[in-house]
Formats: sequence, C-alpha cells, structure tokens
Amino acid sequence: MKSLSKTKNLNSIFSDSNSKNFDNIFIFVKIGQSMMDTLISIGDTLKTIRENKGFPLQEVADQTSINYTSLSRIENGKRLPTKNQVQNLALFYQCSEQELIKQLISDKIISEIKSEDFGIEGFHLAEQKLRFGNIIFSDYDNLEKFELQSRRYIGNKAKLTNWIMKIIDKETKQRGTFIDIFSGTAIVAKSAMAKYKKVILNDILYSNEVTYNAFFKHQKWNKKNIVELINHYNSLDAKKIKANYFSKNFGSKFFEKDVAKLIGYIREDIEKKKSELLLNEKEYSILLTSLIYTIDKLANTVGHFDAYIKKPIKKKPLNMRLIQTEDFKGAEIYREDSNILVKKIKGDIAYIDPPYNSRQYSRFYHIYENLIKWEKPKLYGVALKPDPENMSKYCTVQAKNTFRDLVNNLDVKYLAVSYNNTYKSKSKSSANKIKLEEIQEILEEIGPTKIFQQSHKYFNAGKTDFNDHKEYLFLTKKNTK
Repeated sequence: MKSLSKTKNLNSIFSDSNSKNFDNIFIFVKIGQSMMDTLISIGDTLKTIRENKGFPLQEVADQTSINYTSLSRIENGKRLPTKNQVQNLALFYQCSEQELIKQLISDKIISEIKSEDFGIEGFHLAEQKLRFGNIIFSDYDNLEKFELQSRRYIGNKAKLTNWIMKIIDKETKQRGTFIDIFSGTAIVAKSAMAKYKKVILNDILYSNEVTYNAFFKHQKWNKKNIVELINHYNSLDAKKIKANYFSKNFGSKFFEKDVAKLIGYIREDIEKKKSELLLNEKEYSILLTSLIYTIDKLANTVGHFDAYIKKPIKKKPLNMRLIQTEDFKGAEIYREDSNILVKKIKGDIAYIDPPYNSRQYSRFYHIYENLIKWEKPKLYGVALKPDPENMSKYCTVQAKNTFRDLVNNLDVKYLAVSYNNTYKSKSKSSANKIKLEEIQEILEEIGPTKIFQQSHKYFNAGKTDFNDHKEYLFLTKKNTK
C-alpha cells in the first residue's frame, strides 16, 4: 500500500507555481513517460484515506451518493473523479479539498501527456509558456515592480550611496535643500529625500528626466488604468504587428526582432494616448520608464548602446513590468546644462558627479534618448546613432575649466564631489579629463576640503585593467564672501 505521506510529497510538486517547488514540475518530465504509471494517483490517495479511516467502500458510496462501481474504478486508477465528486469525498472524509483538487489537476496533466504521441514535448512547451509567458497583473500594489536601481547604468553609485551619504551627514549640518546636479540614476538624490525637505535633480538626458518624473514627480495618477494598459501590452501578439521605425532599425541587432516590433508599437501607443489626453505627465512618464526598465533586461548589449553583441539573440517575451514610484513633494526636476542651471538655483549642499572621461552619455544611451523623444531621426553608423546632441564639455579638454566655473557659481554652503581614479587607465576613452590633483586644487580655491576614499570595482568593458581602483569623495565647505 502506498502511504498518504508519499501522495502529499507528489502533490507538493504540482501545488504552487509561484514557489521554488515550481521548478520541480519540470524535473518530473525528465523521468520519462515509462515511469508515469508508477506515480501515486488521486485514486491511490482516496483509497489510502478511506482505509486509514476504516470506511468500507459501500458505506462511502451510500453516504456520498457516488456510484459504488465509479468509486471502485476511481480508486483502481481506471478513471478520474469529477471535481464535484472530489469535493463530496473531501467533505465526507473531513480532509483538505484544496489538496485533493490539486492532486486531481496533476493527474489530468499526466493523463494528457500519456494519451498523446507528443505529450512530453507538449509538456516542455507548456513549461516555456509558464516560465516565460505573458505576465498579467491584477493590481499595482501587489505586483512585482522595478526599483530605481534596477536599470544598468555606467558609473551608477548604487553600491556607494550609503558611504557617500554617511560622510555628508557627518560633515554637514543643514537639511534644507540638496542639489544633485548630475543626477544620473538618481540613486543619491533618492537617498537624500529621506533627510532633506527639497531635492533638486538635474540631468541633460531626456530619458533621465522622464525617469525622475516617473519615480518622484508628485502628481495623482490612475493605478487601475495603468495596470490595464500594461496587461494590454503584455497580451500583444508580435506576429500581428507590422514592422515599425524601431524594429526596422534595431530589430535583430540591439533587440530580438519580435521584441523590437512590440517596443515600437507600445511606444507609438503611449504617445497617441498622451496626445488624446488619456495620460497625464506622471502616467506618461511611468509607462515610458517602465518600458525602458523592461527592455533594459532584453537588450543585446553589455549595458550600453555603443555597440551590440554580434550573436544570434535568444527569443524571450517582452513581459512589461511597472516601476515602484517614490513620489516626493520636495522634488524639483530639471533637464539643463548644469553650468547654466547653477546660476538659477541655490541650496545647502550640492552633490557633484560629472562624467570624467570622453564617453558621452548621450551617445551611450542613444536608443533610450531616441525612444523617449520619439522624433524618429535618421540614424548613422553600425551603432545606428542619430546626429550628436547634448554633448558634455566634461568629456572634452574643456573639462577642467568647466568644472571650475561650475563650483564657483554654485550658491551652496557645501560641495560633495565624487571622483574615481580611472585617469590611470591605458584606454584613451577611459582616461579622465581632470586629474585628481586638479580637482583638489580647484575645490581648495573655494574653501577647506577633506578627501575620503574607498576601494570600488568600476565598470569595465574588458579592455582596461584597473588595479586598486578607488572612489574618492571631496567634501568642501565653501567660503562665504
């Protein structure tokens, strides 16, 4: 007699598609069809329960109004019970209806596999659909969302933020206005929001501005409508969508061709809904940012768009997910040249983390810039870039003088400046345009400066060997005039 405990073990394999046991359902396929007859069925389970409780089969038939012959055939594995019969038996035996129903479902799956010539292959296909199929959400609050730091971004400070903010907290006193003048991923600005009344965010990229609006802009938005839109986008069939600007340019290069078609279609639809006044600024930004964060996981790149990997792209579904918004009443968002903006604003402390080498962020992330602006420009070269735009002086020989102009014009009490020592790099594109000593010299001209340092693993595309790489933080108390 097969024990009920073994039945329970089998049942647990099929019980929860959202748990780690979900993987076990696919291990089962590897057993092979010849082994299926040895598995414990719902009939075995029902027979074990009945015998353990000491009921004759005829009494069960009389009490449940289930035909004696049907019960016998169910227990012998010659037929499957109906859902209603299982519910009646669970009530009579006073055992878990849920567990028996799950056991019934698993037996139906096995029965289908056994009865078809390509049953195992069909099961493998079901595996792929369950693992990678379209995600459908029920509501915003209970779905898995992208956090701010979920996106790949060169030079992001996610692993250094606690260290940076700890120094700032110790060395400064004011908690009024925090300025993040080169916000990038905005991870430092987000951390500052927990302590400062007002946080100014600025970045020259269109894609970063829309990200800040999505995460931080304080504006009411309709969660239900946004979830419905995401569900609609996740139900789209790429085969029924025509080639578009995005897929014609980036399909089979930066993205798999069907994914590229979906990206182009969704982007066009978001723009259409905004033009029809069906989306406010917050909703529009949330959808665009969610699209960026979703496709960032599917991009055929090493983390930026200076080039794509020249290998066949593995087919995966789009499966859009939403971002986790971090609304902040004190957020003030700009997309301006930092050296111009500092002449218009003031605060207690400015955090400064400019680009230091020749790699232009507007060129690294040209696809996201293109996707957000959606002007569909003509593209050039292997990397399919548009005409240059938003080129930073900090990536040129003008970097030193531009930095001096910035810090002199900042109307703040303190400056915190991040710096890394990649200027020792053998790669010309990685070499810093301002040296460590030059940063220190410029800051000491405007006030007493402390230097802090910490070892840190820097992003490396593979061509440069960074030995003993360090992250520096300069903390300057600006002289009052």
